[in-house]
Amino acid sequence: MLVKEWTILEVFSRKPWEGLTFGQVKERSKNKSDNYVFSTLKKYVRLGVLKEKKYGNVIVYSLAHNEISVRIMSFVSEYKTQKMEYLPHKNIEKLMRGIPTSFFTFIITGSYAEKKQTKKSDLDVVLICDNGSNIKKILLSLKDEGELMIPRAHPYVFTEGQFFQMLVNSEENYGKEIARKHLIVSGAESFYRILFRAIDNGFKG
Repeated sequence: MLVKEWTILEVFSRKPWEGLTFGQVKERSKNKSDNYVFSTLKKYVRLGVLKEKKYGNVIVYSLAHNEISVRIMSFVSEYKTQKMEYLPHKNIEKLMRGIPTSFFTFIITGSYAEKKQTKKSDLDVVLICDNGSNIKKILLSLKDEGELMIPRAHPYVFTEGQFFQMLVNSEENYGKEIARKHLIVSGAESFYRILFRAIDNGFKG
């Protein structure tokens, strides 16, 4: 995947439930070449990452809900987070090393996800782990480590099932906030599988 292609696909990672027109993709990706944006969109439609639907004379592009889309968008999302130089990456790595489970999705939320943090801001982190995981043990481990850090880490832990239920619940909740404002550090494939399933079950952001 080329760097310019990444900037175009990254647009779809911001609100994965949204369909976007060519003009919206071009504007949000800040790519000045009509031809490049058009050819990249068509390329990823052919690859099955994107799908297109015509409404009159307007074509709307959206993410396909399949494994190739999961893999590509996972790479896009994790690469995006790695490029964020303002994040305390060493602290994040230290937190991840101490997590007492092997399979998880590690997410940054809150002010750091929006690049609106101040010197007083905590680093809000969310861990989504396998169903059946001991979330109390995981949360305690993250809290013990996070309280000693600068910025202080403020952790939340959910199982995959809990996160899915928050997304499909009709009421506003923290799960929906995570979906709207997040940076994925690792485990993005699990995140996208849950999110796509929630969208298929009515989640609209």
